[in-house]
Amino acid sequence: MAYVYIVQSEVNSRYYIGSTNDLKRRLAEHNNGKTKSLKFIRPVKLVLHQEYSSLIEARKIELKLKKFKNKNILERMIREGIILLGP
Repeated sequence: MAYVYIVQSEVNSRYYIGSTNDLKRRLAEHNNGKTKSLKFIRPVKLVLHQEYSSLIEARKIELKLKKFKNKNILERMIREGIILLGP
């Protein structure tokens, strides 16, 4: 199994989108400062995640999400609790 996830910084409320095959480990890495882009805006909290059958599929969804320039789209997905994209 693989996951696409969205975390939010508790410092500046910005979102970070990622994908992984081990969600618990990845969140620990983010909060332990092992991700350069999040190192100075920790802690982060998981606000949405969705499971996919493969990491390849999850990475495709992650890239689509990262292309959104409108924060409102992400916030809508978070409110609804689902990522509204297909592969």
